[in-house]
Amino acid sequence: MTRIAFFGHDAADAAVRRRVRSFQGDGFQVTGFMMRRREPLAQEWENVDLGQTQDGAFLQRIRQVFRGARIAAASGDRLRSADVIYARNLDMLACAFLAKRHAKLATPVIYECLDIHRLLCRTDIIGKGLRALEGWLLKRSKALVVSSPAFLSQHFERYYPGVANAYLVENRLAGQFDYGARQSPAKGQVDGHIRLGWVGNLRCRRSLDLLCALADQFGPRIEVKLHGVPALTEIPDFESKIAARNNMSYHGRYRSPEDLPEIYAGLDVVWSGDFMEAGLNSTWLLPNRIYEGGYYCVPPIAPAGTETARWIARHECGFLPGEPLEQTLPDLIERLLRDASPIAANGRALEALPEETFVQPVGFLRQIIESIVKPRVAS
Repeated sequence: MTRIAFFGHDAADAAVRRRVRSFQGDGFQVTGFMMRRREPLAQEWENVDLGQTQDGAFLQRIRQVFRGARIAAASGDRLRSADVIYARNLDMLACAFLAKRHAKLATPVIYECLDIHRLLCRTDIIGKGLRALEGWLLKRSKALVVSSPAFLSQHFERYYPGVANAYLVENRLAGQFDYGARQSPAKGQVDGHIRLGWVGNLRCRRSLDLLCALADQFGPRIEVKLHGVPALTEIPDFESKIAARNNMSYHGRYRSPEDLPEIYAGLDVVWSGDFMEAGLNSTWLLPNRIYEGGYYCVPPIAPAGTETARWIARHECGFLPGEPLEQTLPDLIERLLRDASPIAANGRALEALPEETFVQPVGFLRQIIESIVKPRVAS
């Protein structure tokens, strides 16, 4: 059995859990070497705790990279027995290479990039220094895994042309699990009332402001439901903004896949925009919610001109308001309140798409990992 040492930035992150369970479902033995920002809701793998970090505390996270590498290297056979090291995000890639150096290992390393931090895009000495580090580590990595094609075209091919042996692994649902029946695309839709959701990493100040403005403008004709983990470093007044509006509700952290059917059964449309790193990572990413919502036939709303919008346009399954969103988003909601049939039509379009659009096939990761490290993997 192929053994994977997974260096993750947060053992409590729902996407980290999904990736580990996908590996396990494809027949890999996974040992986590993970930092944490909160206590996990569930954890189904052996894990070496590399210490706690905080959102936005970059100096503390850098120090923890060095500490975590020492902890990982001292873990004995749990690191040495791995056939491949899989590192999510740049800080954990650095941690993995340091641990590999401390333990004097030759284990191949795969770099998974799901976000390109704004610091990497700066033109000053900080940005150039971080790109130099990323390029140095990338050259020594066996392969690169990205969740959006725009990460390749806008970042990796721009700064490190020809360096990466790259693979696209979108943020689809893991194929090993039962997500329940795909919901009827006409569920719960009544002209004059809309249930709009924001699900996942709730980290974008402008998104929250746009949703608050909708709640204020449309009153009881709209319900805004939020599920996930808010980034209080970005939105320190998150809780007070929700509490001030009777038609907005925050439902807390959720487990995936266990809680997804109930979440999306309560929504008519899902907000899929992000402006935390506008013009950069936010424009390039493909978020989890388009796959989750798509499976349950809940149409997405995303700003025009983004990679998410291109995905939606390609599948003809959602709504793409342009700037200024402060005007076009309320206009869209007003039209849908008068006539909900476009929601049903987009729901039917989602229902007609192959399930593999939203759910990663069983064996998909095995094919990729074994194509990368097969010469080393023992049967």
